[in-house]
Amino acid sequence: MPSVFSPDGTRIHYDVFGPEDGEPLLLLMGLAVDRWGWIRQRADLARRFRCISIDNRGCGLSDKPHGDYDLFSMTGDILAVLDAEGVESTHVMGYSLGGVLSQVLAVRFPERVRSVVLAATACRVQDWRRELFEDWCALVLDRGVRAFAGENLRWIAAARHLRWVTPVAPALAPLLVRAPSHGIIGQIRAIASITEQLHEELNDLRLPALVIVGSQDILTPVADSEEIVHRIPHARFNVVAGAAHSLVVTDAGVFNRAVSDFHDEVLAPRLHSV
Repeated sequence: MPSVFSPDGTRIHYDVFGPEDGEPLLLLMGLAVDRWGWIRQRADLARRFRCISIDNRGCGLSDKPHGDYDLFSMTGDILAVLDAEGVESTHVMGYSLGGVLSQVLAVRFPERVRSVVLAATACRVQDWRRELFEDWCALVLDRGVRAFAGENLRWIAAARHLRWVTPVAPALAPLLVRAPSHGIIGQIRAIASITEQLHEELNDLRLPALVIVGSQDILTPVADSEEIVHRIPHARFNVVAGAAHSLVVTDAGVFNRAVSDFHDEVLAPRLHSV
């Protein structure tokens, strides 16, 4: 599995799959989850994209430095990977924290982004979510990663899933969360570092964008996605009925079809121009 050093010396691991001549697609996962969080998307995406899936700093095989992380350092990690792969510009798909990073990449380096899918994410941190993040940090410190993963299920799973997910949560936790305590806290601090400037800069984006969210998402509610759609000119919007924050796993079929339809629209003009 390839790796690269970011500007601050953090080693970032990633994998590449799909056809070598396919258009590049960068995959950015959410809080404390490594590249295998895309397990239910990999086969579909690999049919036409050269996919680059990153373990964000703090989780998976990437380095897990101590201390708070920030969005700009993590964006530097992403650029280092793209440069190492010789990718000048790429389609991007980000989920949750990965969606925040996708926004930062798009507004700060628009020449590197061809299109963007923003799933279950937000462009600002409201006071209630900042308080929740502090509670999460305290939980991780006091009771550890397994307790954090178990408690976190109620924020990411829809009510209809909790009946069967809760009993198996202890077994699922190590599979879902692939980060140590300090890595989780570092990533939480990165999310909390969103500035008001980010959602203002979204107004300047001129690229194809799909914003997708579950109707039952309580961590990044529909209103968060509506705000992003309002900011990005001509962004497509898709609300997945009955889905919660974990829609990339629990509602993967619907999610994948929506993403595929979007990419069909994005790629069609490029194919006709060849």
